[in-house]
Formats: sequence, structure tokens, C-alpha cells
Amino acid sequence: MIVCPNCNHPNPDGAVQCEACYTPLPATEACPNCGTTVQTDALFCGQCGFNLKAAQPIPAVPPPLPPLPDLGSVPQPALDLPAEPILPPAPVPLMETAAARAPEGAQTQLQQMSARLLHVQTSTLVELPLHLSVIHIGKPNDRIPPDVDVSGFPNSDIVSRIHADIRLEGDAYFIEDVGSANGTYINHQSLLPGNRHRLRSGDRISLGKGDLVTFLFQAS
Repeated sequence: MIVCPNCNHPNPDGAVQCEACYTPLPATEACPNCGTTVQTDALFCGQCGFNLKAAQPIPAVPPPLPPLPDLGSVPQPALDLPAEPILPPAPVPLMETAAARAPEGAQTQLQQMSARLLHVQTSTLVELPLHLSVIHIGKPNDRIPPDVDVSGFPNSDIVSRIHADIRLEGDAYFIEDVGSANGTYINHQSLLPGNRHRLRSGDRISLGKGDLVTFLFQAS
């Protein structure tokens, strides 16, 4: 079963778009360890915890390139140099060049989307790192250190050390459970391991059951 990341509608295995809202569904594959259906970009199997990336074959190393010929033994043609050197045109000041090339009204700096998590129980704001495309949520461990450490929040004992990932793809954020013990809930709906949900401002993220460790997703 594949849960739609847009409307959470359950779809049969092998479906390419949601039966309810026609949103394209993420590609899936079978876990090589237990056979459970997981997304192709998932890090761990939500059923058995198998490391899916370690199962991928290592690409073959391409053969070395042939050595370059010895140019010293190849006769070089004579060059007809001009009688007087040709001077390059005077450089144009950088500010003038940029002003000439930039269309009227164009922005000079790219605006990067920022996102944060608001911890509901303590009103603590956690900024998501802008330089990471995959943000790990959990508690300190010796396998995948968390980028968002929840060990200091109340009731963090229900959160797994490797609990969930938030992925940035283009201008959209997605969240997926990576095999936590007590599950991940989006707007009080269970997020199945291996599936992911596209986050929108105001979405409620609960790590574990009972709504004890809760964040509100905010993007700007």
C-alpha cells in the first residue's frame, strides 16, 4: 500500500498516481532483507530497519585514460605574429557591466526558502539548517547523529534515536518516518514508515503516540 503524500489516501502497490487526488506517487521498491514495500529514496526499511543504501552496488571504477602524447617530438607550425601587438579593449567597470546586463526590476540576490519547527509544549523555535537537503530528527546515537536533537524536550523518551527525516527537494519540504518505535503523526494521522508527506505551513508533527512531543511546521 502506498499512502498519498498530498491527501494521505491509501493506494495499492504499483500505483503511479493517487486514486483520490491524482497526485503522482513516489516510486517504491521491495526491501532486499524482508520484502516490505519502501520508497526508493528511503534510508532504512520501516519494517526491519535494514540499511537500504548499504545494499546498493558500488559503481565500477572507470579505466585510466591513455597517456598524452609527447608534444616535444611533434613539430609545431610557425605562427605569423603581427608587426604591432593588438591591445585588448579597456575593461568595463563591474558595476556598469552588471547594470547593463541585469533586466529592469530583476532581483540581484536569490531568495532562499527558510523553515522552522515550533515545539508546541515549550514554545521553542527550532530553525532547520539551510545547507542540508536531508535533516535527521532524533536523539544522539553512534549511527546517524541528529540535526534536530529533541533529547532536551519533555517526554523525549518516546522519540527514537533515529526517528524521522525532513527532506528539501526544490522549494518543497517532505517528512518521512525512518523506522521509529512509536511512529510519526501528521495532523493526527499516522505516517507509514517508508512513505512521506509534503509539509505545508501549519502542519502538526507528532513524534510518537499521545501528542506529547509536537512541532508545528512553519515556512517562509
